[in-house]
Amino acid sequence: MSTLSGRTALVTGGSRGIGRAVAERLGRDGARVGVHYARDETAAKETVATIEAAGGSAFALRATLGGPGDAEALWAAFDEHADGLDILVNNAGVDSPPTGIEGTEPEDFDRVFAVNARAPFFVSRLALGRLRDGGRIVNVSTGLTRRPGAMPQLVAYTMSKGALDQLTAVLAKELGPRGITVNGVAPGAIDTDMNASWLRAGPEAWEATASSSPLGRVGQPADIADVVAFLASDDSRWVTGQWLDATGGALL
Repeated sequence: MSTLSGRTALVTGGSRGIGRAVAERLGRDGARVGVHYARDETAAKETVATIEAAGGSAFALRATLGGPGDAEALWAAFDEHADGLDILVNNAGVDSPPTGIEGTEPEDFDRVFAVNARAPFFVSRLALGRLRDGGRIVNVSTGLTRRPGAMPQLVAYTMSKGALDQLTAVLAKELGPRGITVNGVAPGAIDTDMNASWLRAGPEAWEATASSSPLGRVGQPADIADVVAFLASDDSRWVTGQWLDATGGALL
């Protein structure tokens, strides 16, 4: 497919999990993909190599999100490889400790908000001068913002993604006159390294997660990547400011 031919994309947290699946899908669709990573250079290079082996184009860039000057560093690295942007996918995120409100320390709370809410805010802010008219912003949220009681132990994480949802709505309104759409994708429990400690701990957790979806299986990164690809394409031109449930029906 070449639906995104001639366009440049940046996927934060693009070396692993959902981010890697998104980067690879956008690459297959013809976009030149910036694969952002914070620590795992090997994984980022593997993602780039996979995209190139499939006939696509990609480059890796490193920046640690969640601290002073993080957005500036990310865009400085991006600018070394590309001149302008068409698609921004704010995917990078971290979990909060699964300890509920009583066990969440201030430093844990600050970190999850720094990476999940503050970073996409300023990454998006600095993207605006690079993002071409008619571009796309896709924010990766979570189904927990619509059903926070499902996992109360992740209260700080859920709150941080709730802030991201509000950013989605505000940016959609602000950037509409430029033909730029802004949408959020909300996964449920996806089989990634972030969820491995509990999801892959035994058959009980896996089976319970699969049974939460009417489709009867655990979500895979490609399930989310395909939704993001739709929102990045021209086919989504009349969709903006939306929160797309990509939980496999787990919220029904």
